[in-house]
Amino acid sequence: MGVFKNIFIALSNNKYLNDAAKQVGPRMGANKVVAGNTIPQLIETIEYLNENKISVTVDNLGEFVTTQKESQKAKEEILEIMEAINQYNVDAHMSVKLSLLGSNFDLDLAYQNLREILLKANEYDNMHINIDTEKYDSLQQIVEVLDKLKGEFKNVGTVIQGYLYDAEKLIDKYPNLRLRLVKGAYKEDETIAYQTKEDIDANYIKIIEKRLLNAKNFTSVATHDHEIISHVKQFMKENHIEKDQMEFQMLYGFRSDLAQSIANEGYHFTVYVPYGDDWFAYFMRRLAERPQNLSLAVKEFATPETLKKAGLFSAIVLGSASILGLISKYIRK
Repeated sequence: MGVFKNIFIALSNNKYLNDAAKQVGPRMGANKVVAGNTIPQLIETIEYLNENKISVTVDNLGEFVTTQKESQKAKEEILEIMEAINQYNVDAHMSVKLSLLGSNFDLDLAYQNLREILLKANEYDNMHINIDTEKYDSLQQIVEVLDKLKGEFKNVGTVIQGYLYDAEKLIDKYPNLRLRLVKGAYKEDETIAYQTKEDIDANYIKIIEKRLLNAKNFTSVATHDHEIISHVKQFMKENHIEKDQMEFQMLYGFRSDLAQSIANEGYHFTVYVPYGDDWFAYFMRRLAERPQNLSLAVKEFATPETLKKAGLFSAIVLGSASILGLISKYIRK
């Protein structure tokens, strides 16, 4: 299955495909895991989840930001979302990628953009702003920006990826910050990250337990793995850890029944809701994590409506659809 994961990761990193996909909006099944591309669609999704005792963290999707103008546009979009969250008084906060704010070409610009977002968040009842994880080569940038901001703002946190050898050190470094703990969604070299599911799971559980025992701030355990979720629940009981100290998180569109059952048990629960036109790379990474979700893609990948809207994208869609169809057949065997 590793070869298929590599295919999806490669597709997610293809700028041409990402740009072309914007022409057709969330397609190929992505409309099942992306909450539309308008503010009303997003707010409707948040309100629905809130009615079911579930909070939301919003990811304004975006990849391959290479100019100041693009980073400025991304920042304004994030501020628009925050304004809507405040205006409609829904239970939600933001997850923000530094690369979307310009870190790939100007780290200081990204820092200034994020600082402006945090200042506005302070006006909205200290709305939490989470710095999302990205590829390992951006980790030092995230740490550098976070270390500059954490003294000024109390509503900023970040993500720790459990497959990294450095994950435990990062847990130790930020006991006072709100953290989201994930397994990890990128392909990283064996020199910096665990490679097998067994090793990743073991390290993930290790950092979760250490964090819950020692944290001085809120912890988000983000996983769809029901065995790990059960383990965490039992660990909390055995160590008398209160439910108010943490939450579980899942991605929008995945394992909704399990998410609802956990929320009904009285645990804090948040759904990570992606939003916007720049959906392709996000969706490919989700398929890399769970190739079984290919059924979402194959049904809509090459529909006449998609091809009509896509124009030049159609040839790529047809070729990619053939590849996805073959992979899907392999998975069903």
